[in-house]
Amino acid sequence: MFHVKQSLEEKELILMMNRVVLVGRLTKDPDLRYTPNGVPVATFTLAVNRPFSSQAGEREADFINCVVWRKPAENVANFLKKGSLAGVDGRIQTRNYEGQDGKRVYVTEVQAESVQFLEPKSSSGGGGGRGDNDHFGAPPREPQGNQYGGGNQNQRQYQNQNQNKGFTRMDEDPFAGNGQIDISDDDLPF
Repeated sequence: MFHVKQSLEEKELILMMNRVVLVGRLTKDPDLRYTPNGVPVATFTLAVNRPFSSQAGEREADFINCVVWRKPAENVANFLKKGSLAGVDGRIQTRNYEGQDGKRVYVTEVQAESVQFLEPKSSSGGGGGRGDNDHFGAPPREPQGNQYGGGNQNQRQYQNQNQNKGFTRMDEDPFAGNGQIDISDDDLPF
């Protein structure tokens, strides 16, 4: 019999997971700061509704502190504001420091790896305009036609014809025509 020895640390790494997915609204405008080395960091708080009501029939929410770094931090600060609907994908992280009164302060926050802007620019009224991205890490979207005119009709027609080679489009009836299907008994699964 073949055995591979694993240390306790290796076994624990396999069993552990730290993943957070949130959708909520910002409670105030994001706070953008820079580290002494010039690295941007934005902090914001998401209000996330609980899926149930209190005994008084009121909806309650959790207020979750989030942190995002580098270019995404600048994008969050530029394009989200108080009330903006955002999606956050990240991990929980804890830290502590000594407060001004000398007592130890413990902080739990979400380190955002991805922040998605979940509303159109016009409805959230984000500052500066977002262009075509609704996700800070996403590449620019393909333009929908030529911004200086109608685009090349022949090119679009050629692309549409070649996209569906060998496949039936969902909006086309595969039984159209004479109502007969050319299939042998060998092709049937029963």
